[in-house]
Amino acid sequence: MRFKASTIFVTGGAGFIGSAVIRHLLRNTHARVVNIDKFTYAANSDSLPGTTDNLNYAFEKQCICDGAGLRHLFAKYQPDAVMNLAAESHVDRSIDGPGEFIQTNIVGTFTLLQEALRYWRTLSNEKREQFRFLHISTDEVFGSLGDDGFFTETTAYAPNSPYSASKASSDHLVRAWRETYDLPTLVTNCSNNYGPYHFPEKLIPHMIIKGLAGEPLPVYGDGKNIRDWLYVEDHAKALTLVLEHGTVGETYNVGGRNERTNLHVVESICDLLDEVAPRSGAHRDLITFVADRPGHDHRYAIDASKLERELGWQAEENFESGIGKTVRWYVDKQPWWRAILERGYATKRVGLSQ
Repeated sequence: MRFKASTIFVTGGAGFIGSAVIRHLLRNTHARVVNIDKFTYAANSDSLPGTTDNLNYAFEKQCICDGAGLRHLFAKYQPDAVMNLAAESHVDRSIDGPGEFIQTNIVGTFTLLQEALRYWRTLSNEKREQFRFLHISTDEVFGSLGDDGFFTETTAYAPNSPYSASKASSDHLVRAWRETYDLPTLVTNCSNNYGPYHFPEKLIPHMIIKGLAGEPLPVYGDGKNIRDWLYVEDHAKALTLVLEHGTVGETYNVGGRNERTNLHVVESICDLLDEVAPRSGAHRDLITFVADRPGHDHRYAIDASKLERELGWQAEENFESGIGKTVRWYVDKQPWWRAILERGYATKRVGLSQ
């Protein structure tokens, strides 16, 4: 039985990827899960249905920048592992307000590492051997690819946005705490995630929601920027596999082998909406090209061979199957995202600061 009698901290567990990880752990393992989340604008308890009455779940409202608060939680729950998904993650927001990204992604990771190390040093030798600190990061730390090649675990870091720079820094901190203090850490770098419960500011849910409203669908630049898309539930399975069987000190890239241009993504959404939520005209007619994002990386593509070869992971969804599930979920689950809009989230563009 996977993770039987184990307690796992999931920071940022009310966010998009974090909630997917928690749903997977509660559904498919015997872990006791403690969700540690500051509950910023992108957090949503509705992304964790059924947890209220689950005896293997606990929620703690806690900022990872608060060392004393974290220390209390380590003492209270005595975790066997930490999965760090707490992060500010929207590139456009990082352009307008980089300070929050520095604070959460760098200072927060530092503080969490310090408290994990403090706690780890109190454990028995056996418990120390079993403990794991898994830090979840992004392929954006590697910068922009040309038309050829893939990011691997040995690709040099070259972040181009305040967001990716803050995540690169946090990755380096995690590595340093392993090399300097022997804290048993692992790092994963993933490609672009998509799927159910995705906050409306990101490309795919943004386009679905605007398409359903019959509003213009803004595509940055010429739409030819390329991303490698990973269905979020495939990512959650990869992360638990790395936590369970990954080698301490190693980095694992997680990608779906689904490179698509941004324009192709938007056109796919339009075609699916034509099927499941038809309007008087074709949804593709709503596509409009707008000013590009400052410093917009041309292409990301992940080589996940190491994860596939060493741990036996395989993405179950390709882009076509995953985007179909995602569009249908947003059409069927409109109360989930309409509640976000009603709380005051405005679907206006950010990230154009000069």
